[in-house]
Amino acid sequence: MTSRGSGAGLIDRQHERRALDDLLAGAKDGRSGVLVLRGEAGIGKSELLKYLLERATGCRAVSAAGVQSEMELSYAGLHQLCAPLLPGIDSLPEPQRDALRTAFGLHIGAAPDRFLVGLATLSLLSNAAGSEPLLCVVDDAQWLDHVSAQTLEFVARRLLAESVVLAVAVREPTTSEMFIGLPELPLTGLLEEDSRKLLASVVTGPLDRRVRDRIVEETRGNPLALIELPHTLKALELTGDSGRVRTGPVSNRLEQDFLRRVRALPAETQRLLFIAAAEPVGDTTLLRRAAEQLGIAVDAAAADAEASGLITLGTWARFRHPLVRSAAYRAAVPDDRREAHRALADVTDPKLDPDRRAWHLARATVGPDEAVAVELERSADRAQARGGVAAAAAFLDRATQLTPDPASRGARALAAAHAKYQAGAFEAARELAGAAELGPLDEFGAARSILLRGRIMTASSSAGAGLPLLLQAARRLEPLDAGLARETYRDAIYAALTAGRLPHGKGIFEVAQAILATPAPAEPTRDDLLLDGQARLITEGYAAGAPLLRRALAEFRAGGIPPKEGLGWLPLACRLAHSTWDFESWSVLSARLVDLARETGAVSVLPSALLLRLSNRVFAGDLAGARSLVAEATAIGEATGSSFFAHYSALVVEPWKGREATTRQAIDAVTQDLLLRGEGKVETATQWAAAVLYNGLGRYAEAYAAALRGCENPQELGLSLQSTVELIEAAVRLGRPADAAVAVSKISDMAQASGTDWALGTAAGVRALVSEGQVAEALYREAIERLGGTGVRMDLARTHLLYGEWLRRENRRADARAHLSTAHDMLGHIGAEAFAERARRELQATGARVRRNSAAAQVALTPQEEQIARLVRDGLTNPEIGAQLFISPHTVEWHLRKVFSKLGITSRKEMRTVRLTGEAASA
Repeated sequence: MTSRGSGAGLIDRQHERRALDDLLAGAKDGRSGVLVLRGEAGIGKSELLKYLLERATGCRAVSAAGVQSEMELSYAGLHQLCAPLLPGIDSLPEPQRDALRTAFGLHIGAAPDRFLVGLATLSLLSNAAGSEPLLCVVDDAQWLDHVSAQTLEFVARRLLAESVVLAVAVREPTTSEMFIGLPELPLTGLLEEDSRKLLASVVTGPLDRRVRDRIVEETRGNPLALIELPHTLKALELTGDSGRVRTGPVSNRLEQDFLRRVRALPAETQRLLFIAAAEPVGDTTLLRRAAEQLGIAVDAAAADAEASGLITLGTWARFRHPLVRSAAYRAAVPDDRREAHRALADVTDPKLDPDRRAWHLARATVGPDEAVAVELERSADRAQARGGVAAAAAFLDRATQLTPDPASRGARALAAAHAKYQAGAFEAARELAGAAELGPLDEFGAARSILLRGRIMTASSSAGAGLPLLLQAARRLEPLDAGLARETYRDAIYAALTAGRLPHGKGIFEVAQAILATPAPAEPTRDDLLLDGQARLITEGYAAGAPLLRRALAEFRAGGIPPKEGLGWLPLACRLAHSTWDFESWSVLSARLVDLARETGAVSVLPSALLLRLSNRVFAGDLAGARSLVAEATAIGEATGSSFFAHYSALVVEPWKGREATTRQAIDAVTQDLLLRGEGKVETATQWAAAVLYNGLGRYAEAYAAALRGCENPQELGLSLQSTVELIEAAVRLGRPADAAVAVSKISDMAQASGTDWALGTAAGVRALVSEGQVAEALYREAIERLGGTGVRMDLARTHLLYGEWLRRENRRADARAHLSTAHDMLGHIGAEAFAERARRELQATGARVRRNSAAAQVALTPQEEQIARLVRDGLTNPEIGAQLFISPHTVEWHLRKVFSKLGITSRKEMRTVRLTGEAASA
């Protein structure tokens, strides 16, 4: 005989209970904690979560559970968790409040950025923990809707000092990689002695020792198996008279035993369980109405179902274990399943819950049905409006399958493919795009399909892989949608600049030629001028394209920029401002792009915007500001699970410090990044970084070799041009004037075409390097005068260094000391340590006595602490800082207390008087 109780509760699990107790203790001390419980079905994850809830005295608790279903409702799991906290939504900053309300269907607006929803959730949980710790428990997280899981991962990676505990249970094995890299508590089976103890608690009759040992062995300490399997064994099996106990994977055996128990119930009770298994929410009222519609005697069937111990029917229908739900659904033959879904669709309110109704209709439908497909399409539109692209993709995928008309089926397949692409499901998107192209797409649909495949290849493989498809799509779009065609050409040329070296001579030349072959608009916009200027620069030479680009950049700089245009065109504009030596435009537009990305919550654009901005700050000689942007890029990477932009940002900053180990580390991180594999810009950027490092260290042979590789592909512009400047300095120092002369001529020609003081000052500086006597001196002076009128302090400081070195070699020690002192001071304040050390050594050679610049003289803040200190000094509040750095206001406050302690201050007002690392004394 066996008892129907739950056994002895948690037997052993002392290690696991200590881990959970520590989480709660930390929250009560003001710390946040995250723990992911992983293990097979029945291993005890849910029981441990119950233990955690029971121990959470003095804490506020909220919970949610994923439900196994083929239905994807965007933000359903997150809404379930946050529903008790929604009265506090009005206290969130307006962009966060609107994003979360839209995601939950409480507000109609533009689809919110999912990371803004994540930040809003973080703020909501943080605020809820203001008076008492908050415990958030999520069971069966493997069945959460896609966007809810992503949001909770975002929150988990940002929790620090909010007094929030997030405990998540994930069944293993799972096909998706969720909550990876977070603190984990893997659960294994009970020890043999504890397994016997638990088994004895549920078997009240005689139990043969050999059968007991076999059950313990074959359940491998799985608590649910030890509790449930004896219920299915006959008395003879328990006493040892039936031979071998069945074997197989524990979860499979459990589900099979639950399946047998379902099938042993009366037919009407089984049908009630079928309906309950098909209704993922567990709404008992809806369950009763659907059952009554099918003629089921609900009261009798419900009594039998509860007596079986498989389900509890109170306000909500709760299966004993998710495996019971799975078994009940499997027990139904296809016709019974469709009958259950049809009944649920009929009793679901089409106004209050149209999406759930549409999904039940879809599951009840066998063949093509346009009416159901239309309902699913409408559900997809609603999901898109809430930012649930994964849910939209699921609705559209099913709508495609049910569409009878081939042309409509192709259009829906293309829409489903686009939604899958937006959700990051690139392989599924590629398959759906292929299916769409098999249908009779019209010309516009065919062009959009090619465009989508190009974007998929760019995102999933490389810019070089997607480039041919982007170019093909742009050409086909020209007669159909001129605006979309121009945007596609823009994306193609950006991809070509990124891809760099491509085989068979294809790439940027082909894109540029295609752009110039398009009919010119009668009144070109700044977008047109930018695209045409770049195309002419590539095909006709720098002198032909630079003036057009300068004109386009001036128009971008002068006028307002709507968000959509700014987010689409400013990344290319900033890149081309750098390439045309237009530092003012680069400074203004990169700042505007970062602000725009922050204000609109465009987290997909923000990392690249930060990279463009920090590159500008490096040349401005603001390494401290650049480091703060690296910290922000790193914060976004931690929040999104991507390290790409953090690695690339570090590559731009580290070489200037002159520390070989950290620079090599940054180079290796970028080189080994799988997302950058095969991109030409990787070779250019890493070689430029090495050239800067070794020129600073005075290791000119290594600098020359790196710079030579860095400028092999001049069509990339940007850092390829800067590599040419580094090449000239290294070549001159190595006594290779002929090699330097070719590069000097190139820079001089570009400067004449550009006409900016940055370009002309750079050209004068490199010409001075290959000149002698009064000519050299006049050129050095011209370079310093021109660069002094720009914001390019890094180049100005280096020119003072080069001029001072030249003067010392000319035995003009007094003059040399003046420029070397200027260089030493500027480079020291900037933080360009190797170049500053070069200036110090040269000063010593003139007979001057000078101390080394020492970073130790300033208090060492972490990058994030330094970023927060700067934002406080800029007047931002804690919530505003948290929104910018993707952390909660409580975490900002925690960091700020450490900053105050390190700096020896007690108020935000005192921050204005503090000089941070790398800042000039006057700052």
